[in-house]
Formats: sequence, structure tokens, C-alpha cells
Amino acid sequence: MSDQLIIFDTTLRDGEQSPGASMTRDEKVRIAKALERMHVDVIEAGFPIASQGDFESVQAVANVIKDSTICGLARALDKDIDRAGEALKGANSARIHTFIATSPIHMKMKLRMEPDAVVEQAVRAVKRARQFTDNVEFSPEDAGRSELDFLCRILEAVIDAGATTVNIPDTVGYNLPHQFGNLIGNLIERVPNSDKAVFSVHCHNDLGLAVANSLAAVSQGARQVECTINGLGERAGNASLEEVVMAVSTRNDVFDCNVDHLDRTQIVPCSRLVSSITGFSVQPNKAIVGANAFAHESGIHQDGVLKSRETYEIMRAEDVGWAANRMVLGKHSGRNAFRTRLQELGVTFEGEAELNDAFVRFKELADKKHEIFDDDLLALVTEASLDAENERVKLVALKVCSETGEMPNAVVTLKIDGVEKSASASGGGPVDAAFKAIESMVKSGTELQLYSVNNITSGTDSQGEGSEEHTSELQSRGLISYAVVCLKKKKKEKQKSDSE
Repeated sequence: MSDQLIIFDTTLRDGEQSPGASMTRDEKVRIAKALERMHVDVIEAGFPIASQGDFESVQAVANVIKDSTICGLARALDKDIDRAGEALKGANSARIHTFIATSPIHMKMKLRMEPDAVVEQAVRAVKRARQFTDNVEFSPEDAGRSELDFLCRILEAVIDAGATTVNIPDTVGYNLPHQFGNLIGNLIERVPNSDKAVFSVHCHNDLGLAVANSLAAVSQGARQVECTINGLGERAGNASLEEVVMAVSTRNDVFDCNVDHLDRTQIVPCSRLVSSITGFSVQPNKAIVGANAFAHESGIHQDGVLKSRETYEIMRAEDVGWAANRMVLGKHSGRNAFRTRLQELGVTFEGEAELNDAFVRFKELADKKHEIFDDDLLALVTEASLDAENERVKLVALKVCSETGEMPNAVVTLKIDGVEKSASASGGGPVDAAFKAIESMVKSGTELQLYSVNNITSGTDSQGEGSEEHTSELQSRGLISYAVVCLKKKKKEKQKSDSE
């Protein structure tokens, strides 16, 4: 029998390090629950030492998730490890993931440490982490540019110290598949105690090779892959969970391991959830989860698929969570049909109040839109699940006037901490005018870093979607919708510590 491939999802940690992709504690919990429904083995919930918010997010995920192992990242420092241990106290199954750089350039220029000192600190970190949990992972940061002999030395030492997983990161996305695969094979062969630990890989996508490198490593004996939903992550991102999982699943004739324990029908719902929360839309031609992944326009392709699906499709759309029927509900649909369809999409409600709130929004939208698609339903659930108690600023009304030869003007009404306020402003365009009016009331001191308008479905009556880093969400839904933009505090941007 083939081995089970461990899927280690780091969307909540490395994925959040994408500029503009910060998530609130509640949003992280929602994504963690979606990953748990998929039966993901390990969820890296954050970097507890990075900030109080990160600590609380890891703690919240650890307290809620029961079926997946919850992991916290820590540098090879006592304070980091202790903080991670504290955050993970409530977890059913906890892991501490500690790391230190091992490449010559990192040791010399960043750490300013000699190799002997690096090994000593790594061993000390693993032993300290073992005081909190028996499940300890160690990563030699920038392993892809590290010297092979030194990697063998440090890995042997940390495994002796109690590391149960050793992760080999291609931190800067430098490696090519044959090189990285050979590296993993050589390490497993040369490290004397390699049989005492699971070998893992964490590949970045700077050269577009993160998935290829990860699969090359799996073919050489790696049995854990660290990845993210939609390939989210620093710079060009990480290995895409959906691509790794479906490659191993589809090509089981090549890989001597399996992902049979995963509920792969949860892939698309999870992808949509992450996209809606982060505001990072999925490109249409993205493998597995892109809107065109199972679409056929060519007449030759259409003819072949109609005769036999396998002529042009190597996977079934339904197996990864795509619905066979896109038009599902309308304004005459009832509550039970609404609930049933969302259950089919992998969405469950924790109580009648939450269901009723989402259903009211559905009816309101159904009166405006002729067609209600699955994407519309998921967007409604996202909106319905916002924590109203934490919503300090709410959009009440927006009126924008843009006329040829006249300066655009916007009149905005907000409810701020329960008090309704209105303001008007002019700007270089309707969006600029609207945000100037908003800023005159909220006085947030923010500046626009990223502006994006994403349609959820097709057509001029499509809903718009977006996200922002703050707890409040300002949305306007209707026949023409402005997306929420991503704002960042000028001088209060979230600091991020060194990590993969």
C-alpha cells in the first residue's frame, strides 16, 4: 500500500503574508473550519510572536478545530517558542514549527552566526519546543541554497533532539524540479536517522515552479507538502494546495502515496472562501479552481466531451466541488431549498438565526437579480457571517454623480458606532470622491494601497466583491457595485517577522 501524503496548509500564516491579504481572527477561524471540513492534516494558524492579533488568532483556531493538527510558527528563540506553546494550549493536537536559516548568505548576512552556533541554536529550540508538545517540526530556512553537508549535519542533530518532521524549504523559489527532487532524495539517503522523521517540503513560486518542485520532492520520498489555498503567499506565492492534491490524486500511477483521506469536493468552496476574505480573485484559467478550469469553447473539444468526458477532462468537475448545475435558486425558492443547496456547496449554519439572516439577504438579492448562481450564494453567506458586534462602521447610503464636464461628487451616509453621519465630497473620479467623503467622517488616517473591482458572476447585474484589513466593512451591493478596497494604516502597518 502507498503512504498517505500529509497536507500541511499554511494559508493562515504564509498566505497571510501576501501584501494586502491580512485576515481578522474570525476570518481565520472560518477558513480553518473549511480546511477541517476538507480533512487537511495540519493547519499552520499563524506566527504567535508576530503580534497580539496573531497570538489570539492561533489561540482561537486551536480552541475551535478538533480534527486537524494546529501548528504555530516560531523562530529558534526561547520567547518565540514559549509564545507558540501558550497559544496552542487549547488544541486537541498541537505542533510547534521552529526554524533557523542555514544557507551561507543567510547565516553570514542576516544571522551573523557561525555554522556551529546555528546547529546549537536549532537543537536548543527543538528541545524547548518538546516541553510543550511531542509534535515538533524543524525547518532549515533557505535550504534550497544551503550546502548539502551542512544540511545533513543539522537535520541529524534536530532529529536526535526530538524533531518529528523536518521541512526543507525552497524559501526563495530558486530550485528547479530535478535539483530539488535530488536534494530530498540525497538527504533521506545520507541523514543517518532520517527514518525517525517525516520529510516535508515548502516551496515558493518565484519561478513558477512551486508545485513542480513539491511533486518532484514527493517522488523522491517527501511525505508532507506545505501549501496554500489558491497558491497564496509571499511574493509570487506558495505551492497551490489544490494543484498538489489533484496531481497526486489524478496521477496515482506515478506517485507512491495518496491523498484519499481528503474530501476533495471541499476544494472549490474553500478556494472561494479564501478569495472572498482576502480580496484576491482567482484568475479564470487557474488550474482546478479557475472559472474556466472545466469550461470548453472549442467546437472540437465540445464534441469530444459530449461523446465522452474523458476525451478532454482528466478530472471530474464535481470531484473538486464544482456544481454541475450553475443556476440553482430564484426569488420563489424556499428556506429549505436554500439551506440544502448551500449544504451541497459545503456551507453549514450553526443556528436558525444565522440561516434566517442569510435567507433574508438571498430574498433581497433575488428581487434584484434574474439569475442566482452558486457564487452569489457563497457571497451572501460571507456577508451574513460578518460579526455585527464588531462592525463599527456600516454603509447606509451612497450617491455618486459623475457628469461630463463636471467634477464628480459623492454623498455618503455612514453609521459609526451606531450614530448616523453624512458627508459629501468632490474628487478626481467617483471612487475618489466617495472615499474623500468617507475619510472626512471616519478620520482613519488611511491611504489607498490597492483598488480592485471583482465581479462575482457574469453580467451587468453581477454582485461586486472586495475586502479590507479593518474590522469594519463598507459594501454597496446592487445593479452596479463598487468593490471594497484594501486600506492600510500609514504608520501602523502590521509588522511581520522573518519567516519562510
